[in-house]
Amino acid sequence: MESKGNYLKSPDLLPVTHAKRVISPFGFSVIWVGMAIVLAAFAIGGGGIVHLPLPYVILATLVGSVAIGIFMTLIGDIGVEHGISFPVYMRAPFGTIGTHFPSVMRAFTAACWFGINSYFGSTAINGILNLLFGFDNWILCFIIFVTLQLINTSLGIKSIERFADLAAPIIILISCWMYITLADNATAQGKDVWSWVESPVTGAAGFTAFMIVVMANMGFWATLAADMPSLSRFFKAPKNERNWFKRNKTQLLGSLVVMPITNTFMVAIGAICYMAVSTADPITALQSSANGIVLGVLLLMIVLAQWSTNTSANVIPAATVFSNVGGPKVPFWVGVIITGIIGTIVQPWSLFDILNSVLLIIGGILTAIVGILFADYYLIRKRRVNVDALYELEGQFKYFKGFNFAGLIAWAIGGGVANMFPTYSSLIGFFLGAAVYYVLAKYWWFVKYPQKEINNPSDELYLGITAGNDWEIDKKVYQEPEPNLESETLDPPVVQKQ
Repeated sequence: MESKGNYLKSPDLLPVTHAKRVISPFGFSVIWVGMAIVLAAFAIGGGGIVHLPLPYVILATLVGSVAIGIFMTLIGDIGVEHGISFPVYMRAPFGTIGTHFPSVMRAFTAACWFGINSYFGSTAINGILNLLFGFDNWILCFIIFVTLQLINTSLGIKSIERFADLAAPIIILISCWMYITLADNATAQGKDVWSWVESPVTGAAGFTAFMIVVMANMGFWATLAADMPSLSRFFKAPKNERNWFKRNKTQLLGSLVVMPITNTFMVAIGAICYMAVSTADPITALQSSANGIVLGVLLLMIVLAQWSTNTSANVIPAATVFSNVGGPKVPFWVGVIITGIIGTIVQPWSLFDILNSVLLIIGGILTAIVGILFADYYLIRKRRVNVDALYELEGQFKYFKGFNFAGLIAWAIGGGVANMFPTYSSLIGFFLGAAVYYVLAKYWWFVKYPQKEINNPSDELYLGITAGNDWEIDKKVYQEPEPNLESETLDPPVVQKQ
């Protein structure tokens, strides 16, 4: 008999039924535009243009974006098919307790992005104050801006959220203006934007530079590749549709068309930004390209855009994880403070300058998780999942005291080896993580801990909408569980955005 405190059955973690799936292909495309309009992507373009001309930077970005988009779509089928989120399915390859480890990694990454976005916002605030009063102390602006965002999130203040829907179009307009202005500036300096390179390389060195841009783009979106089921469970999809492509048409349009185009646009702006002002920092570029009231308005829009997206996309997901890891002694507001501390001590003002190198590391670690999910879902379970057991404290996914060591070992090996070869980190992480997990799970772990859907691969019992099933989990045993690190909202869609 399960305890009445079974946190695995928290209402926000239950499967989304077919009737509640409201996001259409067009709707997801709009969401992707909002997610992919990220100023931090400028760093990839700025790093790439050092050794490669703009056409190669664009090509590498498209290759990396489509590759990670394929990973997203493959893993997103978990949400489409079964209506379950990333942390819930992770109980299968990692165990009911082991699922916490990748969630903490995701939270740490969100805290780092919070720091980077806060850095942009603080330098914009500093620029505004410098225009108005001659004030110049961006560090003080950073401390104040971080504090205001944390207070905003801790107290649940909603007033600033009215700007959230404006964030993406604001940055699109700013980016278009920057492209035109900065391209003119570069041309005025005698630089052809389509052929200029700071330190051109060829041969093997050129291929390495190309692959670094590819891997940086994959690392940039690796978190969402793993976390896509948390969003895709809200996608409209036809019941009893066995064709994988027709079932996932919402994902295919958004992740393989809209995201690559939008992401490539942002990276290209970063490259041209570097050409014109020798840095990919968007605030520095604005300050060197505009002045007076125009500059003040542009900087203010940057501040509002960073604030509106940072709160919901980075602070809340990270704080929720940290709060739940600590249990009842760590309330949500403490999780918010922890997020702020991490976002500050990683020194985001320095992190932006080495972002490409950091993304190679992140890509290897997170795509190893994606590879494990792929192997578990497609190769071992063949898309059939004992969903009821995912919500049982003493069910088949408890494994050894809540841990699936096949998943943990595969993650350690996949992520570790990937970072020995950073030029190919995301690809190595995915394929090695998948291969190691497949061998360990199939020939060792699941021999010790039999899985019903593997031993009896019944479509009727273990497929979701492909077989016309909606998973209904018995909620009677649930009573205000203590916080757990897998909590997330069922209000579609809160997405972790960089």
